Amino acid sequence: MKKSFKPIDLQNIETYSIKDRKSKVDVKDLGSHFQKGSSFSYFVNTLPNILAAGDIKEVAESVVAAYKAKKVVAIGMGAHVIKVGLGPIIIDLMEKGIITSIAMNGAGIVHDSELAMIGQTSEDVAAELKGGAFGMAEETGRVLNEAISEGVKKGQGIGRSVGERLLKEKFPYNDKSILVAGARLDIPVTVHVAVGTDIIHMHPQCSGAAIGEGSHTDFRIFSSVISKLERGVYLNIGSAVILPEVFLKALTLVRNLGHEVNNFTTVNMDFIQGYRPLTNVCKRPTMTGGRGYSLTGHHEIMLPLLAAMVKELL
Repeated sequence: MKKSFKPIDLQNIETYSIKDRKSKVDVKDLGSHFQKGSSFSYFVNTLPNILAAGDIKEVAESVVAAYKAKKVVAIGMGAHVIKVGLGPIIIDLMEKGIITSIAMNGAGIVHDSELAMIGQTSEDVAAELKGGAFGMAEETGRVLNEAISEGVKKGQGIGRSVGERLLKEKFPYNDKSILVAGARLDIPVTVHVAVGTDIIHMHPQCSGAAIGEGSHTDFRIFSSVISKLERGVYLNIGSAVILPEVFLKALTLVRNLGHEVNNFTTVNMDFIQGYRPLTNVCKRPTMTGGRGYSLTGHHEIMLPLLAAMVKELL
């Protein structure tokens, strides 16, 4: 049966005063224009207090509050952070005592160490893969695998083992190495490895036993860091799988052992927001207290911006 519809009558709808409505945007939160020649602090104050601009201000304030209270400010990071040139910025924050620990994946030690050794890293994978040469740099495989095996004999994790080896070798660009800075400053730099994901696993000096033991030692060190995270800050920067999973396991481990880690700030910084960082870093861990933030953007812009904001607040 055919139905006929007439335009609905709007005469009897109920309205209210706009003044009584709760609104999400207020004039006091709007941004303002930048004055040529002004300071960085002035620029930050021109940003609107809305969405990500407001969030990054709150993250910077959280880092500063944790630092002043002598609480943990820990970073978990993917190797891309090193490849886009952010090592010196992270090292500066380590030297100033703002960052208390670094966790990285296995690729992190490759790029960090190659920069220390020759001042270059990141080969052309597509070009080298065709002939089977991808990942076959002799020095990278030998130095890192030897360092890991030697360090494990001393009860060290991978991060400290490689950092000390680089220091011993006195490579020309050691000042650009996060691993070296960790060893030099006695700041934990832990390395969390998935076997078969890194080029050094293809080299004859590779010991699966040493890699496994060294990475597990680093997991336990990282867990010790997380046991002190109460009122601190954990930033996951550019790790979509490994570090979010490691963080979640470390958190449940220390809670199981009776450590009070319920009220803290977590941050995921990446140019794509993935399931694991959002769930395992920002949402699940902060259900008991604190807050999780998601900041989307390129590392090479976002991290220097955040670091500068922190230093200005201090």
